[in-house]
Amino acid sequence: MKRLSVLRQTDALALLDGATAAITETEQSAEAIAQALAAAPNDIDVLLAAYRFAFYTHDYSAACRHAQAILSHAARQLNIATDWRDVSCEDADFTAHRFAPGLYLQALIGWGYCLARMGVVQDAAKLLEQAAALDPTDRFGGAWLLDKVLQPQDDDCDDD
Repeated sequence: MKRLSVLRQTDALALLDGATAAITETEQSAEAIAQALAAAPNDIDVLLAAYRFAFYTHDYSAACRHAQAILSHAARQLNIATDWRDVSCEDADFTAHRFAPGLYLQALIGWGYCLARMGVVQDAAKLLEQAAALDPTDRFGGAWLLDKVLQPQDDDCDDD
């Protein structure tokens, strides 16, 4: 069974090669990513590629889904609650310069950013508040982004 899993992951990563021209060939890239997700839906490299593609093509709804999957993956790696609302600073060393804590924080911030871009500011703020609480040095910029999200937006331009 493990061999099949490794084979699928290798196949999925090979499928991602078709997504290298994401900006110029979006349909081809979208298809390659969809195939990779079908082949290895829990592979972190595939999830990251799917998130990045959705993010850079401004498909924030899809980016949110992928950020959630990445967050769950990182939570499992850290052996913490998969519901971000149940996570506290004591659950893991989020200040450590290791892959899983950084991935967790980046996914939380990415999800919050995408929600903010979609106009779901209250939910975005909750995610970013959690990121700021878990990252007291603001290494990943969650507190900074939270401040920007909470600032009143001035739609009037006085360029006269």
